[in-house]
Amino acid sequence: MSGEKRARLKQMLESGEIRLQPLSFPQRELWETTPVPVGDPASHICSVIYVRGSLPPELCRASIQRVVERQDALRITFLPGKDRTLQMVRNTGEANFKVRELTPEQRSDEAIEEIIQEIVLEPFDLMHGPLYRVEMLRRSADELLLVFAIHHSVADGWTLGVFVQDLCAAYVQELMGLSEPMPPVPMSYAAWDAAERAFWTPAEVERCASFWKPKLEGAPRLWSPPSSPSHTGPLQRWVTHIPAELTSAVREVVRKTHATLFSTLLTVFQITLHKWTKVGDITVGTPFANRNRAGVKETMGYVAGVVPLRGQVDGEQRFIDALRAVHETTMDSFANFMPFAELAAAMQDKPAPGHNPIFDVRFALQNHPVPDVNLPGMSVKLRMRSTGTARFDLGCEVTEENETLEIVWLSRASLFTHAEVESLNTLYQNVLAEACRSPEDRIANFKS
Repeated sequence: MSGEKRARLKQMLESGEIRLQPLSFPQRELWETTPVPVGDPASHICSVIYVRGSLPPELCRASIQRVVERQDALRITFLPGKDRTLQMVRNTGEANFKVRELTPEQRSDEAIEEIIQEIVLEPFDLMHGPLYRVEMLRRSADELLLVFAIHHSVADGWTLGVFVQDLCAAYVQELMGLSEPMPPVPMSYAAWDAAERAFWTPAEVERCASFWKPKLEGAPRLWSPPSSPSHTGPLQRWVTHIPAELTSAVREVVRKTHATLFSTLLTVFQITLHKWTKVGDITVGTPFANRNRAGVKETMGYVAGVVPLRGQVDGEQRFIDALRAVHETTMDSFANFMPFAELAAAMQDKPAPGHNPIFDVRFALQNHPVPDVNLPGMSVKLRMRSTGTARFDLGCEVTEENETLEIVWLSRASLFTHAEVESLNTLYQNVLAEACRSPEDRIANFKS
């Protein structure tokens, strides 16, 4: 940092314009355990907000400004140092908003998809910020898209929904001509961070680590790591769906077994990986919302953690017994959640370069959807696009979507071809259908 910049930083600190804080536990996870550089666009999160009706750009900008004033996570940047990186939290911030009028050639779904990718992959300046951007794509007079891209260090999947809710509330305030700001969040990101830091004492970390060490000791990798870490970077993304008839059958299994949709889909996923890799000891990571503290449900910021889930797949087991075991493991694991950076340190797991500690596969059920919203003069629909999965080789994200289940497969191009991912999806849906058809049958009898 130049002398001039140091002087400016000192002035801002002394005036109270910014304050410095240590990295939060989830942020430490990004800096310490993620195999890709923190500034890599693979760590960007994105959602697309589809708007029908009239939304003047100046009204949208003013609404975003209100959200920036309410949510301190949108005012965070990072100060690198020799020993550690610090958060810089600004007291004020400006709406980072652009408008793009789409030409006739840019209005097709394929062209818009390319533009969204361009917006998402544009790097953020971690030190100077802002670490989010909103771009309005005007498709026609009454149809537009808002692309919301944000760095994973200041956001998680839950944050995307909070942003839409706050934006809609701010829009209503602007329409009404209210001059007062939005009400403050019940708990700011900085306050949540301080509460977490106070809770995770060395004794509490050791207590949780004593649960995890025997659970994860000796967990195998599902495939050998490449000889070089060249496989890091953005993941291939492929979207497909579980048909409505099969989705209905899955819900019936959930009802009859008193399990959860998550446990049912995860059990099938672990069986699928077993059939695909011939490995019976399966460990996957799953996101954990970590929104248990009172008041944090309205907070934007990187709050979520990741939980390892280890299961033993035995072909002689009945599916309903495997489901029961997975459900119990899941409940125990969630009850003993701890920050992943602390868990990786406790396990002393030193993976091959470019690999995540403990596991390389991610499974998620996105179960915090934001309902479609009807506002004066317009309707709003949110679709999540990416939730920061750069650290994994393979990911399966399932989202409830009306009468079907959407599946997003994420994979490393250097490890898996698209044909292999399609084959994996076919296997997953076949196993799911077999489990719904004969839940009391042995897993070995399931047709692939």
